[in-house]
Amino acid sequence: MLQALSISDFIIVDKLDLEFDSGFTTLTGETGAGKSILIDALSLTLGARNDGLVARVGCDKADISATFSIDDNSDAKNWLTKNEIEVDDQLMLRRVIYADGRSRGFINGASATVNQMKELGEFLVDIYSQNAHHSLLKASTQRQILDEFAHNAELASQVAQHYKTWHTLHTQRLAFEKNAAAYADELVELRDKTRELQQLNFNLDDWQDIQQEHHRLANGTSLLSGLEACIALLNDNDVNISAMLAQVQQKLMGLVDFDAQIKDAADNVDSALIQLEEANRTLNRYLQKAELDPARLIEVDSRIQSIHNISRKYRSKPEELPDLLVVCQSRMAELETFAIDGLLTKQEQEALNAYQTAANTLSHKRMQATKILSKRISLEMQRLSLSGGQFSVALNACEASAHGLETVEFLVAGHAGVGPLPLNKVASGGELSRISLALHVTTTSQGSVPCMIFDEVDVGIGGGVAEVVGQLLKQLGAERQVLVITHLPQVASQAAQHLQVSKKQQNGATLSHIQALRQAERIEEIARMLGGIQITETTRSHAKEMLGL
Repeated sequence: MLQALSISDFIIVDKLDLEFDSGFTTLTGETGAGKSILIDALSLTLGARNDGLVARVGCDKADISATFSIDDNSDAKNWLTKNEIEVDDQLMLRRVIYADGRSRGFINGASATVNQMKELGEFLVDIYSQNAHHSLLKASTQRQILDEFAHNAELASQVAQHYKTWHTLHTQRLAFEKNAAAYADELVELRDKTRELQQLNFNLDDWQDIQQEHHRLANGTSLLSGLEACIALLNDNDVNISAMLAQVQQKLMGLVDFDAQIKDAADNVDSALIQLEEANRTLNRYLQKAELDPARLIEVDSRIQSIHNISRKYRSKPEELPDLLVVCQSRMAELETFAIDGLLTKQEQEALNAYQTAANTLSHKRMQATKILSKRISLEMQRLSLSGGQFSVALNACEASAHGLETVEFLVAGHAGVGPLPLNKVASGGELSRISLALHVTTTSQGSVPCMIFDEVDVGIGGGVAEVVGQLLKQLGAERQVLVITHLPQVASQAAQHLQVSKKQQNGATLSHIQALRQAERIEEIARMLGGIQITETTRSHAKEMLGL
């Protein structure tokens, strides 16, 4: 669950430290006070894209940290283990966004990419915006909701993979049947090409070695004469480096008696003499073994020329020849498989059978889930003042696809006596908002994400319906951590924790402030939400009643 949120110099927030309880928490305040800023800040720690300059005016950066408690067997803990990020039972996500738009992310103090924070954030928080119900009209959203409710996510992924495999084989078979002659010619060409590349027996290590050897052999005369000159300078000439350095060593050793500080210099010269002797021996050994080998030079030169000829022939760089051989062998194996009579058809059929088995299982599980989901949402509709309304899920058979053998369609009858029709044709904005909320409460209670945030999802709802919405959120808060931004006193009054957002002027700047309300302050806030600017004792009495005081 979300334990704490710390915000510094973000938009109109200068400094804010919030702690959160488990269960149902509400966030209220006047329009424009900055309630959604809290969600925006949290979203950035969860890997949301930074679309603008969010550092507060006059500040060089915005700094946001979110602290979560996580269980050992949670998806978040498993992700952290997989990504080798050390964590105990507490997790901190931090995002620093600079005034020029650059940003940095951290997971438990370790630098992290935005994509990593986003992946991890999906296991920590679900955020539903006030316009989330519009996505409910999309077929993909409806299918996803049903599959999540039925715990079909893994099976649906398998169906998609089986479909991809079958579709690839099906496409290959059709292409082979249409282009059999061209494929036969290509196979002959590939066999010749592969044989030539294999006979070349080329690899990158040998290529580097043979280039070095060619360079050495081609410059053999210069190499030998240069080594002889170096040896002469070191030791062979009448005046050589070793003799001169020996004289320096002898003089220094005689001076050490006068001043011990010279001892280090004398030791260094002694070491230099030893190194020179070793260098001289090494060069002599090399010179004894080294010889000009014109025959080997011709052999190496021929080898290099052969490699370049093959490279030019196939329009590749020498370094690319090993990869070219792998590609040719892979394509040749593929075409040889096509050429085996009936094999490709057999593979295609096996893939189709695997797809149909998985898709039929998915269809069966979807069918079972539709009955349960339809019943539950229909019951919630009655509570949400859609009396007599019915919700149902239709599975319409369709051609095989990556999503299975059917499309998923949500149907609704707004009141008794009418037949169900597609959601996008009959639901008004208010009805859609209520149905969306019912779906969220019903389906997400089975999910694994520990924290849910609803950002004004109750827009367009009021009266007794708002009270029911509050009850639904309170019900959900008994199982999960729920944070709700709302303008409805019927919803806010049922929360266990109440946070109020307000604006204030400070040094000519507008700043947003959030505080946890005590009982007396909460009565005043609920009364404000009920009665507006002029708050009367009657309004306060109503607020106390709503709070159950």
